[in-house]
Amino acid sequence: MNYGLCYKLPELKQCIGFSDADWAGDPGDRKSTSGYIFQISGASVSWRSKKQTCVALSTAEAEYIALASAAQEAAWIRQLTTDMRSGPTGATVIFEDNQSAISMVKNPQYHGRAKHIDIKYHLIRDLFGSEVIELEYCRSVDMIADMLTKGLPRERFTELRALCGMTELDN
Repeated sequence: MNYGLCYKLPELKQCIGFSDADWAGDPGDRKSTSGYIFQISGASVSWRSKKQTCVALSTAEAEYIALASAAQEAAWIRQLTTDMRSGPTGATVIFEDNQSAISMVKNPQYHGRAKHIDIKYHLIRDLFGSEVIELEYCRSVDMIADMLTKGLPRERFTELRALCGMTELDN
């Protein structure tokens, strides 16, 4: 109740995203959780945390599925900002902390670990190929979307909350 999002005009005006997943985080059914956060002008404009609908067989697969969801959101945000006449000037950058998932998107040839992934998740390859999105590696310690996929110690959560643009409001 005492916090709000603080947007900064001189900050980067392009939309950037962060995508993350835990792997088999639900002890009951071993399904993973996807999370993404998109920011414009230094604060979050869109975020989601959702349990995946299928069981991922590897960390790379869980991250790939999360990236597909984030890529769909990036495409929607791009269309929204274009409709508002302040559209993107280049590809939307999505930061990812799993290099295998990034490789599966950038190199669409046969991957043994991806042969069983549902075709609906491969939309991300099309969005990457048409330069709608760009993927960049992000160290796990810098992954803002961690707060949406796993339980964190208070200090880490507080740090990530600030990186999302959330600040304490003056009373």
